Amino acid sequence: MELKRTAFKAYDIRGKYPEEVNEELAYRIGRVFAKSFAAKKVVVGHDIRLSGPDIRDALVQGLTDMGCDVIDIGQCGTEMIYFATYFWQLDGGIMITASHNPKDYNGMKLVREGARPISADTGLKDIENKAIAGELGEIAATKGSVEQKDIMADYVDHILAYVDKKDLKPLKIVVNAGNGAAGPILDEMEKALPFEFIKINNEPDGNFPNGVPNPILLENRVATAKAVRENNADVGIAWDGDFDRCFIFDEKGDMIEGYYIVGFLAKAFLDKNPGAKIIYNPRLIWNTIEIVEEAGGIPVMCKSGHAFIKEMMRKVDAVYGGEMSAHNYFREFTFCDSGMITWLLVLELVSKANQPLSKMLAERMQRYPISGEINSTVKDGAAVMLKMEELYGPKGQVDKTDGLSVAFADWRFNLRISNTEPVIRLNVEARGDKELLDAKTKELLEIIRA
Repeated sequence: MELKRTAFKAYDIRGKYPEEVNEELAYRIGRVFAKSFAAKKVVVGHDIRLSGPDIRDALVQGLTDMGCDVIDIGQCGTEMIYFATYFWQLDGGIMITASHNPKDYNGMKLVREGARPISADTGLKDIENKAIAGELGEIAATKGSVEQKDIMADYVDHILAYVDKKDLKPLKIVVNAGNGAAGPILDEMEKALPFEFIKINNEPDGNFPNGVPNPILLENRVATAKAVRENNADVGIAWDGDFDRCFIFDEKGDMIEGYYIVGFLAKAFLDKNPGAKIIYNPRLIWNTIEIVEEAGGIPVMCKSGHAFIKEMMRKVDAVYGGEMSAHNYFREFTFCDSGMITWLLVLELVSKANQPLSKMLAERMQRYPISGEINSTVKDGAAVMLKMEELYGPKGQVDKTDGLSVAFADWRFNLRISNTEPVIRLNVEARGDKELLDAKTKELLEIIRA
């Protein structure tokens, strides 16, 4: 079978099954991974996609052919692979997932010892080249073993340790797993928490009977919002397919942009860790910087993307990092992102506050209104970026940490070219002026889309 490079992205492997991601590719990746990292023992798991077990079997064969022992934890979420790699002190981990992509997609996320990510800059490109070329190394004289093992109890115990259960109140919460991998974990966590769980789409189902588990899509927010309102719930939470991201809804059923959650959690971490460093990315910044500095912390800017953020967090020993994309990273979770720790921390804050979530965030949202990320399909992204810098750069403060950011006294924008599709992503924020925000967003889009 002829293999394609199109499945190899900046931070993972992802594509249509079986045209781009298939058993042959998985087998080759297993062999190259084992050889490249001299891996003696690796953990493997998969999400709810129907092709997951077949890809897992091929991947495991590739690993064991090289003499690498494999621990198979079965169906899981991506962060469970991160946790298992670190907890069991393994040489690496491979998660079979396409996260929030349609059901006919699959892929792989790779980490090395200590759950350190493998991206294009740290070995994924080399794996791509060798797998495509068939440079797989010699099969071992003695094949590796395969062991099925359950990480659930240890993982849940670790996750629950992030909150003080005595501070939690019997809140009513809507949880929407999107028929992804989060359902079984929620069932287990429910036993140890005082919350009243209202579960929707909780059963894992790779057919995605209620749509792709991607709460970023407006149509996929409706079910969670409706359930919150109908049940007078205090909070709603929805996850993507491999639950490394969660999306928070207030008691009115309105989804809160991930940007505001970053500042919200940063303040909570600084209350417990005075003077700590907090990582944020350049897409939207003012709210986070202000909260961190007022709380006595040190804000540290980092390029978007989990590999960059995890590296920066380790470098500066940051206690927490967050992206507006709903990826939240925690030092005590080996600097990895978790969609389970995030919502637990939010509910701990709501429990302590004695006021609804919408009121807790209203002042910050009014102080720094945002456009939300807006995608525009363009033929030549580089040309658009150059044009925007020529038009706005001379009048504002330019930063190129991640794409193009230009800041003015009372508004700023960030423009980034997508790594995976022919679109440009725009984010705009303002200082307390929604009308200015709307006007500038319209102005920018007219130029971008001209």
